[in-house]
Amino acid sequence: MSTTSLDDLNKRRFVAKQGGGTARIEKIHAKGRLTARERIDAFLDDGSFEEFDMFKEHRCVHFGMEKKKTPGDGIVTGYGTVNGRLTYVFAQDFTVLGGSLSETFAEKICKVMDMAMTNGAPIVGLNDSGGARIQEGIESLAGYTEIFYRNVRSSGVIPQLSGIFGPCAGGAVYSPALTDFTVMVREHSYMFLTGPKVVKTVTHEDVTTETLGGASIHTTKSGVAHMAYDDEQDTIEALQKLLSYMPQNNTEAPPVLETDDPLDRTCDELDDIIPENPNAAFDMQEIIGSIVDDGVFLEVQPEWAANLLVGFARMGGMSVGIVANQPQVLAGVLDNDSSIKGARFVRFCDAFNIPLVTLVDVPGFLPGTVQEYGGIIRNGAKMLYAYAEATVPKVSVTIRKSYGGAHCVMSPKQLGGDINYSWPNSEIAVMGAKGAVEILHARKLRELEGEELAAFVAEKEKEYSDNFANPWEAAKRGYIDDVIQPARTRLRVIKALAMLQGKRASNPPKKHGNIPL
Repeated sequence: MSTTSLDDLNKRRFVAKQGGGTARIEKIHAKGRLTARERIDAFLDDGSFEEFDMFKEHRCVHFGMEKKKTPGDGIVTGYGTVNGRLTYVFAQDFTVLGGSLSETFAEKICKVMDMAMTNGAPIVGLNDSGGARIQEGIESLAGYTEIFYRNVRSSGVIPQLSGIFGPCAGGAVYSPALTDFTVMVREHSYMFLTGPKVVKTVTHEDVTTETLGGASIHTTKSGVAHMAYDDEQDTIEALQKLLSYMPQNNTEAPPVLETDDPLDRTCDELDDIIPENPNAAFDMQEIIGSIVDDGVFLEVQPEWAANLLVGFARMGGMSVGIVANQPQVLAGVLDNDSSIKGARFVRFCDAFNIPLVTLVDVPGFLPGTVQEYGGIIRNGAKMLYAYAEATVPKVSVTIRKSYGGAHCVMSPKQLGGDINYSWPNSEIAVMGAKGAVEILHARKLRELEGEELAAFVAEKEKEYSDNFANPWEAAKRGYIDDVIQPARTRLRVIKALAMLQGKRASNPPKKHGNIPL
């Protein structure tokens, strides 16, 4: 091969890798941000990236666009490895026309999405785009829709993750919304369908970019984003950690890692963790940290609907999805947001063969007009549907309370729970003793007062607790497989998961169910 040809190749590669040029790259760096290629280099294993379509250019000739061509057209695509595992990736380059999406830009993304599906590997999008390229009109809209179509086709087949490193506005937001997990960078990234100027024009609201669609909004109020971090490196590491718990695709099992944490380690601190006062709160995080390998729990959506904890951990080296009520927030009740949060997480774990461990301490559903008007019936049904639909191994432990309709939702035996344990102090009933006595003995309570009333209430509450609000009635009927010592929870759950590794279960043949969306 001639020296001239190689020189030409190297020159073209150099130009393509410069994106929008050194001045724009320096401007990005001045804001403490990384370029598209730097993000890919940080995300993938060293030297593993293989790029596609480095020299592809847009075909638009309107508005002088024929004079504004850049090799790669503002999107870097290809594949590499993350911790040695094949992963496809695309990164939007804000230095080229603000990272705006053109027909060519979309074609490049669609190519790697198709490859990811064909080869059964995750795809991760690193988003930093001003939206559709207005100069291309319908071509850019068609390009977005081609991407959305592939997001839907890939859903439940390969893991799809989104990192938001800058703007993500208009139609662009729907691709991250269709992926499994979305991680944002605080202060630098934002997502919204219509920007502050449009909002001001239509609704007369004065709102900033940050308060309309910043990371703090989407991790605390909307639930659109699952995590947010202060800098890009932490955001990239979060994407890597998420992938580490997932299989390559829906036909494979999640990776099992060796652990030095003894499988039979007792958790003696758990024998005394429940307060004597049944209405006193405790931190469910402490129980999770005690029973999982090395105390490592990767919580998902920690700031949204915090009355329900969801996230990933390992037990005996096995990847598990954990769903747990959090008594420290709203006493651990289920409400609209937590039901949606739990249902989506359960369905993800089921789609990708990740066993579910459910820790129960739920006094019921949150009452009130706000919840009822917000659709708590429909939303609570989503969580019930998700657990009933799930065919992965399901192990639950009732820690303290499991009351009423909320008991029916938290992976009971009747929803296909494989192994259901309970701690000896738990209360499994239609409702708590106090509420039950007020209903069952309403007439008598109206006839009594003072010390006589207090003595009668105490007697009847004890009677109800002894007969109903305990794990023994459920255990007598086989609804609870065993009542276990809290300190042995880790060992019992790991042994149950190991026993269930060969589980074979499937739902009736159908196109798909009709979850109450």
